[in-house]
Amino acid sequence: MDIRLSDNRNGTQLEPLSIHGMLWLQTHFESNHWEAISQGLVKIPSKDAKILAEDALIAGVNINFINSLTQLDKI
Repeated sequence: MDIRLSDNRNGTQLEPLSIHGMLWLQTHFESNHWEAISQGLVKIPSKDAKILAEDALIAGVNINFINSLTQLDKI
């Protein structure tokens, strides 16, 4: 996997998992965002994440797109 996209109710978390994924993301985001992206600290709107994932797949980047994560409350 090169990039993980984890969808939740506040947007989609963007996490590069390989140097290939990070390099590809650098071509799509401004340099002032690169550090936050490299640390997995970026969320983008879910509809933009789907477009980004399609674009990455066309470019040969391996994507792990988790559509929905919900943590259950502990009893």
